[in-house]
Amino acid sequence: MQQGYGGHPVSSWYNEDLAYIHDVGFCDYALQANSSILASLAQQGIQHGLVVELGCGSGLSTQAFAQAGYDVLGVDISAAMIAIAQARVPTAQFRVASLFQTEIPPCQVVVAIGECFNYLFDAVSDVDSTGDRSSLMPLFQRIYTALVEDGLLIFDIVEPGQITPHISSRNFTEGKDWFVLVEKSEDPEQRILTRRIITFRQIDDYYRRSDEVHRQRLYFASELATELASIGFQVQISRHYGQYELPPARAALVAHKPSRSSH
Repeated sequence: MQQGYGGHPVSSWYNEDLAYIHDVGFCDYALQANSSILASLAQQGIQHGLVVELGCGSGLSTQAFAQAGYDVLGVDISAAMIAIAQARVPTAQFRVASLFQTEIPPCQVVVAIGECFNYLFDAVSDVDSTGDRSSLMPLFQRIYTALVEDGLLIFDIVEPGQITPHISSRNFTEGKDWFVLVEKSEDPEQRILTRRIITFRQIDDYYRRSDEVHRQRLYFASELATELASIGFQVQISRHYGQYELPPARAALVAHKPSRSSH
């Protein structure tokens, strides 16, 4: 298999061009979320320690956490994304790995910004043996174990209903040296959102094309909140990151691991 950043295998997800385009053209979501998440940490009294960022992408949030004085471990399945993140935040630690498989060290906070838990990028992230329960339960349990008392898990998800079922939607976005076409369709029975992404990036005098197909399993926030509570988390569901209103059919969840004295 082709080797990428740090000698890690190149995944077929968020290749070099899509990673570049996502970083320069679609950064608003992470930037808007950062201030709210930092405020949540301050409110909880978490002013230092390790933040584990699952699905860290190109390191925009990693940079905000590092600048606020936290130690950060960023994990992403895309070697191209990790290369950008390491250049942006050289003081942080990074790991090319599936967030469903990577070891999560003891930490104060785990964050996953940008629908990371929805992606079906590897077999581990697909449905479990029953065929209908969330595959996130084992991940939630590992995160709960890794978090210190009064630690936080903060993440957002896509829910069913983003687009009309069985009808494809298409949109086009362009930047200075790139453009991207995205076709989306939703299967309500399987709760699967499929995005077909075609990118064109200017390299010298030519445009280079690449194609990716991303699939996401759709979850209702209330269902995940019930799963988190069954493990021991105290959960809040929001449709905002601070003053930033999330796009339609999305939710943010803040899960608090209470101290033993509060049980």
